[in-house]
Amino acid sequence: KTHCYRLVNGEGDGFSGLIIDVYGDTAVLQAHSIGMPLHKEELCAALLELPNLNLKFVYDKSKNTLPEKYAQGVTESFLSPNTPEKTALTVQENGVNFCVDYVLGQKTGFFLDQRTNRELLGTYSKDKTVLNTFCYSGGFSLYALLNGAKRVISVDASQKATDLVGKNILANPVDASRHETHTADVLKFLQASSETYDVIVLDPPAYAKSINKRHQAVQGYKRLNIAGLEKLNKGGILFTFSCSQVVDKQLFYDTIAAAAIETGKKVRVLHHLSQPADHPISIYHQEGSYLKGLV
Repeated sequence: KTHCYRLVNGEGDGFSGLIIDVYGDTAVLQAHSIGMPLHKEELCAALLELPNLNLKFVYDKSKNTLPEKYAQGVTESFLSPNTPEKTALTVQENGVNFCVDYVLGQKTGFFLDQRTNRELLGTYSKDKTVLNTFCYSGGFSLYALLNGAKRVISVDASQKATDLVGKNILANPVDASRHETHTADVLKFLQASSETYDVIVLDPPAYAKSINKRHQAVQGYKRLNIAGLEKLNKGGILFTFSCSQVVDKQLFYDTIAAAAIETGKKVRVLHHLSQPADHPISIYHQEGSYLKGLV
C-alpha cells in the first residue's frame, strides 16, 4: 500500500512552478513561482472534486519556496473549508509506515522522490550492516530493517531528524535493537569511525543551488564519497546521490569516478538511479531531472 505520492510535478506535468503532494486524505500545495498562488483557490476546488482521491484537506506550504520579496506577504494555511485536528499523520509507502508532519517537516513533509530507490536498497540489505547517512526520517533505514538487515546505523546532523527516525522505527514491526542513531556531522562521523559497513547510503541535501556554487559542490561530493568508499567492506554496496540541479548526471558520475580513483578501490556501477514515475520530466525541461544516483 502507498498513501503518499506526487500528484503534480511542476513542468513535468505542465504546471510550471507548482508541486502538489498527497498524504492520505491531504494534498499539500507548494508554489515556486508567483503566478501559481494567484490560482490557489481554483486549485483547491479542483483537488477536492477529483474523483477517486477522496481528498478532504488542502494545505498551502509555499512561503519558503516563493521569491523572498513576494513571500513576505504570504502565509501558510489550509485552503480547504475543513481543517484536520492535527497535521501529523502516519502514511504508508510500499507498506512501510512513516510519520509525516506536512506543516513542520522538510519539503512537503517527506522525501517522496526516493521511493523506488529505497525499495531497491531493501533488496541489498538482508544480513548486512547498513549505514544510512543524512537519514532525515530514516526512509532507507526502515527498508533495510524490514528486509532483514543485521544492523542499521542512521546518522543526521539534526536532532529533530534522528528523533523522527525513532518514531518511524516504533511505527513498524522491526526489532529496534538492530538499529542505532547518531546525531552528528556525517563527514566527521565517517572520518572518525573505526567501523566498516556492507551497505552505505550517501544522500546529502543539495550542495549547490546556483551555478556559482557548482565547483564547491563538486569538491564536497568528492570528499564525501571518498570517505564513504573508504568505509565500505570488500564487496560492499554504495548508494550515492545528488539532488543539486546544477550538477548534471555526467558531472556527478565524473565526480564519483574521481573519488573512486583517489581511493584506489575497484568500483563497478550496478544501477543509475533517478526519481520515480510520479516525478515526470518534460523532455523540454531537462532541469527537472534533478535527482541522480549511482549504486
